[in-house]
Amino acid sequence: MNMHSTPQRTQAETALIDAFGERLSLLPGDGAVMLKRDDAIEAIKHGLPTRRIESWHYTDLRRLLTAVPAFDPTAAAKGLAPIVEGSAVLAVLNGVSSAKFPAIEGVTIQRLSEKLTDGSIAPGLDPYGSDDAIGALNTAFVADGYFVDIADGAALEKPIELQNLQAGGQTHVRFPVRVGAGAKAAIVERQAGEGAALASSVSQLVLDEGAEVTWLIIQEQPETATHLAQFKAHLGKNSKLTLFFMNAGGKLVRQEIVVKTTGEGADFKLRGINLLAGDTHTDVTMVLDHAVPHTTSTEVIRNVVTGKARGVFQGRINVHQYAQKTNAKMACNTLLLSDDGEFSTKPELEIFADDVICGHGATVTEIDHNHLFYLMARGIDEKSARGLLVKAFVAEVIEELDDETIVEALETRLDDWFVAHG
Repeated sequence: MNMHSTPQRTQAETALIDAFGERLSLLPGDGAVMLKRDDAIEAIKHGLPTRRIESWHYTDLRRLLTAVPAFDPTAAAKGLAPIVEGSAVLAVLNGVSSAKFPAIEGVTIQRLSEKLTDGSIAPGLDPYGSDDAIGALNTAFVADGYFVDIADGAALEKPIELQNLQAGGQTHVRFPVRVGAGAKAAIVERQAGEGAALASSVSQLVLDEGAEVTWLIIQEQPETATHLAQFKAHLGKNSKLTLFFMNAGGKLVRQEIVVKTTGEGADFKLRGINLLAGDTHTDVTMVLDHAVPHTTSTEVIRNVVTGKARGVFQGRINVHQYAQKTNAKMACNTLLLSDDGEFSTKPELEIFADDVICGHGATVTEIDHNHLFYLMARGIDEKSARGLLVKAFVAEVIEELDDETIVEALETRLDDWFVAHG
């Protein structure tokens, strides 16, 4: 995290530092892990990020994080039925992994608390950059989660659903996942809960040669929760990653996506939907590194904003000097449904190679009144007509997913959101 002068700590900063002192003896970890935790809390002591830091310009965490709830060992979160029927569910309830593992052929599962205790996860706790405030917060407090290893050549018939569910207080979890060479899998990451909460979650994905993964992030925190999350991935040779996210909740949300192509032929697709309502703030920030030649990526983000909600999408694509023949495209489209809603878009391209195809675009619009009139002229009431147009705006992104059961599950969630906020 960038160091900057903080003449007086905020209430949230003080609460985090005090909580670390109180919980340190309860946190799992060998000497190496504890050193990482100490470094992380030292970064927090220098202050949470402000808008003076470029990557946090639109989300001044120091100002927006006004309160931090205490840890609540009595909170009892309950597991949820999986989004896709038949999925293998790995639940973390208020920061603690569940008692039983499902048996999945070709998959090895281990509690993260065990890997913290033996220190084997310590290298993965390093921050990804100088401004990694979410990584620092999570490293300082993480106590559990799951490590998932999918064997070479495995082909999972049903998704694995990683649930991070809370019932108030603080939770800090991690989900490191390795997918072996030639393996295929779908993984659903579900973030939800109830009550006033501070939840941090870090997912780390490594794809070996030829691996193919579809990863869905469904964030449905209550409008009393702060949700700070990272998804980090390394893509090996000829691997393919389709990452889909849907943000449909949370009072203060920051979702970071950090992806690096490390093998030729790697392909990354990002499809995302932000459904923003009420008096909320949601920030999706992506950093994508094309580090080797002959890699491709496309990113399509659709945002629907109503009420007094504020949204942010920052997307930076770095094409390194040796990454010739890179093909990278990024688009961010926003539909504003109210005069009080806001959305800020900041696409960036940094290119050091000379034989590439790269581009980006962004649009902000409102409901097309000609289309609305067309539907109403055929007997559809105005609310239903608006709902059809909004759903069509975002459903295009969902329909790109290959799995019909996943598409149906997401469309159901879209319908629920429109009923509540349309």
